[in-house]
Amino acid sequence: MKTTTFMKTLFLMAFLILTSSSLMAQTDSITVRIKGMRCEECAHKVKNVVKKLPGIEGISFNIERRTASIAYDAKKVCVDSIEARLAATGRYKASAYSPTDTIIRGMGLRIEDMHCQNCYNRISQRLQNEVGIDSMAPHLDKQYIFVRYDANRTCKAYIRRILGGLGFTPVNYYSGAKVAYAYYNIPEDKTTQETIDEVLIIDGVEDANVNARQKSLAVTYFTDETTAEKLLADIKVAGIEAVVPPAHECDEK
Repeated sequence: MKTTTFMKTLFLMAFLILTSSSLMAQTDSITVRIKGMRCEECAHKVKNVVKKLPGIEGISFNIERRTASIAYDAKKVCVDSIEARLAATGRYKASAYSPTDTIIRGMGLRIEDMHCQNCYNRISQRLQNEVGIDSMAPHLDKQYIFVRYDANRTCKAYIRRILGGLGFTPVNYYSGAKVAYAYYNIPEDKTTQETIDEVLIIDGVEDANVNARQKSLAVTYFTDETTAEKLLADIKVAGIEAVVPPAHECDEK
């Protein structure tokens, strides 16, 4: 009796293993470039389009690379069907992607604590040794730099972390007339991700960053949604004791 039960158990285990292997074998994935996908809203639209196909099991995005990684059941849908579905949108056509591709992107960073040529030289010397950095252009009069980089080998977040380690507080830069920037000194114990998250939900704020070395908070905001005075008041309401520092006198030689 025990032998029969043991054999049944072995048979059941073998059946489950074979079934599981069969199911796993049905799942495949593809990564494609979608040049028209430039933001989270675009990615959401792409997801809605692809998910209408049968057998789509998951989809993830890299906006900087403009790629979509799609997991699908190969018995229910094929790559041609996925690509045809995207091509039908007109804007979100898929093309081949390879990890060896060069995908050049550019970003402008406002750096309020980049005060002079020496400050920029420190940035340039550090970044030019990083894999994926294509070129840099300083605009010291407006306290921003423009960085061209290969999104297949580095990313915005990593570049910003490098600048933070050098003692700078970069935030997104835009040339529009309705975009302004603010810079504050804050307590060192407030130079945290939690502070960034709290500031980002304030009306009118587009980007925020902190730096522990500078004890600083930098903000990009829209002037048609808030003012410098209201922004500072809202930051204080959030429990962050921010003060506008005096004009900087650069002592770097």
